[in-house]
Amino acid sequence: MSTRRFLFVLGSSRPDGNTERLARAAAEQLPADVEQEWISLVEHPLPDFEDQRHDTDHVRPTEGSAALLLDATLAATDIVIASPLYWYTLSGQAKRYLDHWSGWLRVPGVDFGATLAGRTLWGVTVLAEEEQAVADPLVGALRNSAAYLRMRFGGVLLGNGSKPGDVLADAQALARAKTFFERPAPLARYTFETDHAFEAG
Repeated sequence: MSTRRFLFVLGSSRPDGNTERLARAAAEQLPADVEQEWISLVEHPLPDFEDQRHDTDHVRPTEGSAALLLDATLAATDIVIASPLYWYTLSGQAKRYLDHWSGWLRVPGVDFGATLAGRTLWGVTVLAEEEQAVADPLVGALRNSAAYLRMRFGGVLLGNGSKPGDVLADAQALARAKTFFERPAPLARYTFETDHAFEAG
């Protein structure tokens, strides 16, 4: 793939929420020739994931939200999971999207793992708490998922807010958003593989 293509996966249950607004603030800084695709998991809900790791009848989805998201994921050079911090980790919608990766890894002819290897995973989240360390479980889930698939990890853009629009008053988050996608994205490593955790902000 000669050009970058960003897939923004919106995992909030609220349209135009703080996390989406922060993600869009970061996306505005991308060069004009970078393709962007935005998919809301509320507007395109995935079915509950069924663990069929030991079954043999894995079939590529051909319609509905699963087909849309699989195709968009395979086409992206950069995947941005924008999920509010719900109970200190990803939203249910965002977690279900990652759960479906487990199934897509086993669909014949898709080469999901080989396709995503070397591509970049990013995160965006807004939390109500002032102490950003409470988002560590969300950051760890994304970093470890990227490490499992031998992807690059660009980190997580963090913002603060609770009521709709609050994040627009977070000057530090908006400043970080301006250069967030310019930051280096090294190959992801599990936390136990390095003494230096990835910077999350």
